[in-house]
Amino acid sequence: MTLRDHAPVPADAKAVSAWRDEPARAPGTDRVQSWRAGAGLSSPAAAGVSAARIPVVVTLAIFALAFLLPAWPWLSGAVTIPWDAKSQFFPQVQFLASSLARGEWPWWSPNVFAGWVQVSDPQSLLFSPLHVLLAAFNSAVSLRAFDAVTFAYLFLGGVGIILFFRDRGWHAGGALVAAMAFALAGSANARMQHTGQIISLAYLPLVLWLGARALERSSWRAGLAAGAVAGLMAIGRDQVALLSLYVLAGFVLAHWLTGAQPLARMRASIKPLTAVAASAALVAAVPIMMTTLLAARSNRPEIGFDSAAGGSLHPVHLLQFAFADLFGAMDPSVEYWAPQSLIWDAAWGWPGLYLSQNMGLVYAGALTLIAVVSFGFIRGLAWAREIRFFTIAAGLLLLYTLGSYTPAFYLMYDLLPAVALYRRPADATFVLVALVALIAGYLVHRWLTGAVPTATPRQRALEIACPLVLIAAALALASSVVGIGPALAPVATAMVFAAAAVAVLLVARRLDASWPPAAAGVLASFMAFDLAVNQAPHISTALPPGLFDALRPNTNDETVRLLKARIAGAAAPDRRDRVELIGIGYHWPNLGLVQGFDHVFGHNPLRLHSFQEATHAGDTVALASQRTFSPLYPSYRSAFADLLGVRFIATGVPVEQIDTSLKPGDLNFIARTRDAYVYENPRALPRVMLLTDWRLADFEDLLHNGWPDVDPRRTVLLKKAPAGFPGGAVAGGRARLLRYANTEVVVEVEAPAGGILLLNDVWQPWWRADIDGSDAEILKADVIFRAVVCPRGRHVVRFTFHPFAGAFAEMAGKVMSLKQR
Repeated sequence: MTLRDHAPVPADAKAVSAWRDEPARAPGTDRVQSWRAGAGLSSPAAAGVSAARIPVVVTLAIFALAFLLPAWPWLSGAVTIPWDAKSQFFPQVQFLASSLARGEWPWWSPNVFAGWVQVSDPQSLLFSPLHVLLAAFNSAVSLRAFDAVTFAYLFLGGVGIILFFRDRGWHAGGALVAAMAFALAGSANARMQHTGQIISLAYLPLVLWLGARALERSSWRAGLAAGAVAGLMAIGRDQVALLSLYVLAGFVLAHWLTGAQPLARMRASIKPLTAVAASAALVAAVPIMMTTLLAARSNRPEIGFDSAAGGSLHPVHLLQFAFADLFGAMDPSVEYWAPQSLIWDAAWGWPGLYLSQNMGLVYAGALTLIAVVSFGFIRGLAWAREIRFFTIAAGLLLLYTLGSYTPAFYLMYDLLPAVALYRRPADATFVLVALVALIAGYLVHRWLTGAVPTATPRQRALEIACPLVLIAAALALASSVVGIGPALAPVATAMVFAAAAVAVLLVARRLDASWPPAAAGVLASFMAFDLAVNQAPHISTALPPGLFDALRPNTNDETVRLLKARIAGAAAPDRRDRVELIGIGYHWPNLGLVQGFDHVFGHNPLRLHSFQEATHAGDTVALASQRTFSPLYPSYRSAFADLLGVRFIATGVPVEQIDTSLKPGDLNFIARTRDAYVYENPRALPRVMLLTDWRLADFEDLLHNGWPDVDPRRTVLLKKAPAGFPGGAVAGGRARLLRYANTEVVVEVEAPAGGILLLNDVWQPWWRADIDGSDAEILKADVIFRAVVCPRGRHVVRFTFHPFAGAFAEMAGKVMSLKQR
C-alpha cells in the first residue's frame, strides 16, 4: 500500500500552496476567495490551474465510457435487477404506465391490499421524474428500460460529483475516481434492487454541487435549483433521503462555522438558503404531508428501537471495504459465513441481526481504499480543511451504520427527528460509501497535483503494516468461523488489485505532467475494471430476465393467462373478483399492478392498519409460510373471504398446506400449472351489493373474535346507525357497476324500498360519494369496506378519490384540534 513520493508537478506555486492544509493568502484577497478559503473550499487560483487542464466535457465523456463497462450487463439486457426492484418497484411503474395509457389518475390502485393509496406511498415512484417519463412514453415498460432508469440516476449522481469537483478546482482524475465509486460501488451496486434509495442517493451530489454554488455565490437562482433537487430527494421519504438531508444541513453548518467571519457568511447565505427552502417546500411539502398522514393510519407509524437495532451493520463487515466479498454473499457456491449465518451462529453465537447477505457489501474500489487509508488516515490528509467536513460526516454515519454496536445510535434514535420512522441503520451505508468516494477523490486529486506530503518513517511503516494487519484479521476471522479456505480467494484478489492500484496511481501521476486526460482516463479505466470484476453481477443484483416473464404485460406465463381467462369468464355487471397469489415467487405478490387484476395482498412494508388488523397481511406473501390467517379471516371458507370476493387462489404448494382447516369441496381445484396450484372459491361475493338489512357491530370485537352469525349476503354490519334508513325491508334490488377506474367507481342502483349499497373496497377517508350528484356519506361497513345509504328508486352512486383535497382538509383538522387544546 506504499507509494513512492515524487516531486510536485510544475504548477503555479500559489495554486499548489492553496491545495495544502494551510493555504497562504496574499493581502487584499477578494471577498469570494477569502469566503472559499474560510468555508474549506479551494481558492480560485487552484481552480484555474487544475480544472482548466481537462475540459469538463472530456471528463464527462471519460466517465460515460468508464461507466458503461460495469453497467453493461444490465444495460444490454443480459441480466436484470431482481428482488425488490422487480417485486416492489417495477410493478408500480407499470401500473403508472397503464393508468396513463388509459387516461386515469394513478393516485389509487385497486390491484393490491383491496385498495391502496398510491399517491402517499414512497414505493409508488409517482414523484420520480425519470420513471414518470418512462411510463408516459411506454404503455408496456420493459425490464431493460426500467433497469436503465436506475443506472441513469446513478450516472446523474456521478455527474454531480464531477461538477462539484470542477467548481473546487480539484483534479478531474480524482473526480472520476469519486464518481465511479459513488455510482457503481458499495450499496449503490450491491443493493441496487432498492430503487427508491438509489434515487435518493443520486440526488445527494447534485444538491451538494448546486447548494455549494448557491452559498459560494450568494445566488438565489442556484438556491432555487438546489432546493428543487433537495425536494425531489425528500420525496423519496426513505432513510437514505433523511440521512442525505442531515449531511447537507451539516454542510451548511460547516460553511458558517469554518474560518473567519462566521456572522458575515451567515448573513450572505440568507438569500440563497431562503430560495432553497422555498423551492424544496414547493416540491416536497405535499407528498411528505400525504405520506405522514398515511403513516399515521398505517401498520408502522414508527419503528421501535429493538426492531431498528436489528438492522445494524456488524463491525466485521467493515473488512469488506478491503475485501470485496469476504464472506461469500455474492457467490452461491460459497456458504455464507458472516453474522446472521448458521455457521457464524455456531461459532460466535447469534448477533441479533436481521439483514440480507448483500447489506454488508461496502467495497468501493482498491484505489479508494488506498487513497483513504494511506493519504487520508496515515498521512493525515483526511483532516485537511477542504475535506474535513466530509470526514466528520462519514465518521458520524459510520456510527449510525453500526447501530446498536456503539452507544451513538441510542442517542441518534432518541434525538434526531424522523430516525425512529426507519428500520435498518445499515441503510446508512449508501450515504457512507458516497462520502468515502468524495474523500477518496479529493485525496487522489492531492496525489495528482503533488500535494501529498512525503511519508515519515513512521507513516511508511504504517502503510506497510496496514495491509498485513487487514489480511491477518480476515484470515484469522475466517479460521475461527469456517476455516481459512473461503477467505483465500477474496484476500488474494484484494492483494492483486491493491498492488495494481498503487501502480495505476504512479502511472497516472507521471502521465498527468504531460497529458492530463490520459491520467484521468487511466484512473477511470482502472476503477471500471476493478468494479466490473469485484462488483460483478451476482445473485443479489442480476438474474436472467426470463425468470420474470410473469411481469411482462403481455406475458405467456401459464398461470397468469389462466387467471385472467377465468376472471374474464366470471365477469358480471356487479362483479370484480379478487385473487390470492401465495408462495409462488418473490416477484408475484404485486403482479396485479402489472396484469390489471386485484390481489388481496401485495408486497409493501406499509399497509393500512385496519386492513392489516382484519387480514394479518404481512409485507409480502412470496412464501407460503407468510400467508397467515386472522380471527376475522380465518380460512378461505369464511364469510370474510367471500366478502373480499376471493374467487381464485393460486398457491405454490397445495392449498391444504396453507389453510389446514379446509375440507374436501370447500374449494374447486382448477389446474396445476408450471408455477402454481389454482383453485376457485365458488362462494365469492360481488364487488357491489344492495342490502336491505343492517346491524350495529363492534368492529374491534370482530377483529379479535371473528365474524358473527350473520349472512353477509343479506346483512351489512355498521359502526353507527344509517340516517334515514331503518332497515329490515324485504323488497329486493340490485347494483351494477357502470365504471370501475382507479379513482372513480360508478354504480347504478335499483332500490324499490331503499337500501345500503356496499362496495367491497377498503375504506379510506379521502374517498367521497354522491348520489345523483348530491353528496352522500360513506359509512365504514363490515369492518373495512365502504357503504352508502340509498333512497328508494333508481340512482347513480359515484365514488371518487380526492387525495389532495382530502389531505389538506385532514391536516387542517389536525391543526384546528391542536389550537383548541
